[in-house]
Amino acid sequence: MNIESAKYRDETWEEKDGTTKTRRIMIDAKIDGVDWVVPMNTDNRHYQAILEWVADGNTIQEAD
Repeated sequence: MNIESAKYRDETWEEKDGTTKTRRIMIDAKIDGVDWVVPMNTDNRHYQAILEWVADGNTIQEAD
């Protein structure tokens, strides 16, 4: 797989007490010229490829 880019996707919500919570939920990636939304699940082959890509020195961009 050729990973061209990867960027975290976060989910943000407001709690009843007014505090804001954020959690990282997925990765938006361009793989082999195709846009993917990749779940952060080690059983997912695209996520496994992204982890290898990061191990090779690449960086997943932070969410907006």
